[in-house]
This record gives sequence, C-alpha cells and structure tokens, in this order.
Amino acid sequence: MSVKIITDSGSDIPQDYAKKVGIRVIPLVFRFDDKEEFLDGVSLSSYEFYKRLEESENLPKTSQISPYKYSEVFKEETADGSDAVYLSISSGVSGCFQSATLAASDFDGKVKVFDSKHFCISLRVLAEYALRLAKEGKSADEIMEELEKAREKVRIIAVFATLENLRKGGRLSGAAAFVGEVLSIKPMITITDGGVDVLDKVRGMKKGCHWMRDYIEKEGGIDLSMPYAIAYSGTDDSNIKGFVEGNRDLYNNDPDIPLSYVGATVGTYAGPGAIATAYFVK
Repeated sequence: MSVKIITDSGSDIPQDYAKKVGIRVIPLVFRFDDKEEFLDGVSLSSYEFYKRLEESENLPKTSQISPYKYSEVFKEETADGSDAVYLSISSGVSGCFQSATLAASDFDGKVKVFDSKHFCISLRVLAEYALRLAKEGKSADEIMEELEKAREKVRIIAVFATLENLRKGGRLSGAAAFVGEVLSIKPMITITDGGVDVLDKVRGMKKGCHWMRDYIEKEGGIDLSMPYAIAYSGTDDSNIKGFVEGNRDLYNNDPDIPLSYVGATVGTYAGPGAIATAYFVK
C-alpha cells in the first residue's frame, strides 16, 4: 500500500514541481488590504506577489487552512486506499497543525500529521525526504519515525536585505529599522524550536552571504545525500545569482540546485532581496 505525501505552501514548493514529483501542496490563503483573496502559489504567481508587495503600503495577511479543506484533501488522497502523511508548517507560527490534526481524526489512522517545526524551504527538504521514504516503500508510521529523527538535522539560514517589512509587520520599531537601513544592517535568520531566531547581524548583503558560507562550513558542511534547496524573494534575482555561483562548490557543483521563491508566508516579512538555504547537516 502506497503512502501519499502532503504539505502546505508554507514549504515554498512550487506547484508545478510538486505535481511533477508527486507531493500534494495545499495553498494557504492571503489578502492584500483585506480585499481580494489569493491562494499562495496558485492564483497569484510569486513574481506578481512580490510586485504587489513592493507597491503596497500595508503587508498582506495570511490565513491558516481550515479543517474542512484538510478533510477534502485527505479524502482525495486516501480514496484509492493509500495512507497519507501531512507535514505541517510549524505549529509555532500557524494553526495549520491543529486544524490538520482535527481533520485527520476522522480518517481512522490513515492520515498522519507531522509538526515539522519548520517553514519555508526547511519544510521543503523535510517533505522531499518524506517522499523519498514513501518511494522506498516505508509505511506511514515508519515515515513519521524517520521524520522525527531527521527534523533535528535540518538547518535553514537566511539573510534579509531589508528591515522595512519587519517594521511594517510590527516585528521591529521604526527607529530601529531606520538605523538598520542607514547602516545597511542585515539580520541572519534561522528557525529554532519552530520559531524565528536571529543568529547575528552583519553590514551589507555581501558580508551576509559570506557569513552564510562560513556558518555552513563551521557546522561541517551539507549532507549531499539528503535534499537541499535555495530560495530568494523579490522581483530582482541579482542577489541570488551571485550567491548560487559563489557557493556552488558547497553543493558539489550541482548544476541544478533546487531554487524557488520564498512564498507569501515568510516573504511577507522578509521583503524583497532575501536569500535562504536549507539542508541537512552531516
């Protein structure tokens, strides 16, 4: 019996890629100025999302996925007799885990819900690992057990190019944001215990990219036998091109490093120009 792998758009897995490899991605919902409703990565492209974000005075608001929507998806994915494992965006930043758990309770154990305690592309690499396990013939229970162990080895590092969106979202005072922009301060971000954590602050994107490389090397490098990914935000891809070409050797000179946009969930606060990389430590 096969096991279906499901996650949400908080993983920043593009829908076309997800369909190609066999992962079901449930889109979260967001709105600009409480008006038109969009499905993350579906009804508005990532490029168009950042274009609107850059033009908008107010940040969009995201909504968690409802238990009813989860029930619909779980019913579709188990209709052929398959079991399913859903990897949720961290319960520390969203109520999706609770909604999914409620919906899964009606499926007599055929749907397992895993709190990834991650989001953005660190959730992506966990979902891709789960898919690998499913293709190897692992049961849903075995996949859940392996994910528990693998979660502790996942790392994500990001550098934000601007502090403006953190200010707009109330995560940073106006004065601190102003000083930070004047001094070109770039926060180095990670995820710890399911929430955002600031590792360091550097001056300038170039130093931020060097800091990311140093961090990876100090931790012993990337486990290239496991999934890894890079993501960026905004409509200008100059930052990400420089980072990829300057650090391709860290990924064994892989010509096809998985690259995607940071989605609406994180991109709302990261703003344009951010760079993130996620991987498993050796």
